[in-house]
Amino acid sequence: MAKKNEIVDGIIEKVKFPNKGFMYIEENIPVCVPDTFPGQKVSVRLQKKRKGQWQGKALTCHESPAHFITPKCEYFGMCGGCAMQQVPYESQLEHKHTLVMDLLNGAKVTDFEDMGIIGSPMEWAYRNKMEFSFGDACKDGPMCLGMHRKNSTFDIITVDGCHIVHEDFSMILRFILRYAQSMGLPFYKKKIHEGFLRYLIVRRSEATGDLLINIVTTTQIDFDFSQLVTYLIGMGTIGKITGIIHTQSDTLADAVKPETVHLLYGQDYFTENILGLNFNISPFSFFQTNTKGAEKLYKTALAMPEDMANKVVFDLYSGTGTIAQIMASRAKEVYGIEIVEEAVEKAKQNATLNGLINCHFVAGDVLKEVGNLDVKPELIVLDPPREGIHPKAIDKIIGFDAKELLYISCKPTSLARDLPVFEEAGYKVKKVCCVDMFPHTNHVETVVLMTKVEK
Repeated sequence: MAKKNEIVDGIIEKVKFPNKGFMYIEENIPVCVPDTFPGQKVSVRLQKKRKGQWQGKALTCHESPAHFITPKCEYFGMCGGCAMQQVPYESQLEHKHTLVMDLLNGAKVTDFEDMGIIGSPMEWAYRNKMEFSFGDACKDGPMCLGMHRKNSTFDIITVDGCHIVHEDFSMILRFILRYAQSMGLPFYKKKIHEGFLRYLIVRRSEATGDLLINIVTTTQIDFDFSQLVTYLIGMGTIGKITGIIHTQSDTLADAVKPETVHLLYGQDYFTENILGLNFNISPFSFFQTNTKGAEKLYKTALAMPEDMANKVVFDLYSGTGTIAQIMASRAKEVYGIEIVEEAVEKAKQNATLNGLINCHFVAGDVLKEVGNLDVKPELIVLDPPREGIHPKAIDKIIGFDAKELLYISCKPTSLARDLPVFEEAGYKVKKVCCVDMFPHTNHVETVVLMTKVEK
């Protein structure tokens, strides 16, 4: 009988979303091995057993499928960003599509039109935003600036030359790290809550190449960034630096929560264009991180419902109003609801920028605000956060009795949980299409059209 810490060999036979590979040992007992793929022969250390299933950690991969390739990035395997660079892109798409279909089948969501998966127009350099962290690669080591080491909370790897962002990102990262080191500026240590430098956030417009740089620090040091600003402006990036921001945040959370924002240079936004509409993107605006992929996603979503021209549309979880405004270019009226007030203000500004008078935005919790609208929607667009839709909100959404629901999901497990609830309430899943927005990662978007079943 297998025991804890025993090392066993096996072949990964299947994978469950997002990255849980499974092999089987004595008497067909399953072993869950994260970050593995079908066909890999691995040595695994057994860690714990629960409900008849072992959790294991892959120690060595002895053999991979013949179609695997050499990862492009030198940091792959160490950096926690990418997870699939050893898999050719077409195979990544097949893999993601299979995982989504397996989840829906397991949730007994069947008999729909499977529209397959649409790949990202850009396999590399597709990200328009990256949040780099200051830290060290090992305790008391030299300062690094980059991404978290894989499966690590504290260790940071300097990812100079990351392939999923434009080369301007690496130039800015490299320059700011060297400057900070030369000035002796300390990074923020999360365990003891001491230090200064926290994050570097770079955003880039795919349409213009314009760049927005945001340096996030604590308030523990009063530092004048004017010299750095001068250096950055003259450093020779391919894109134009339109703004440099200094954000101060003393939150204990490992997240960017702006408390004070100082504009050091230029303006605090740039303009992005999607499907002919312009959007002003500020340092903290939510915006799809793959611009060209977002166009594919929204085109797919727009094409699913029939006869958009005369419909009243609700866009729930509307963010900065990107989907709502794209819908408004086709629909009769669109109403967007978003809990983040800043996002709603940006949505209103962008609607004005695009001359859309049939697009209305409400700030508030979807759970509460859906009951306050006095119009009846014919189509409801749902683009919830990763955890999916709150059960009480689902009940209110169903109560509107809309003819069609369009669910855009960034987490297939949440989608597979929510869809049966809608089907039980009288909706039928008609079409499903996956859209890959994040090549070389485990993430995938899914667009689902549901229609009300006539009684």
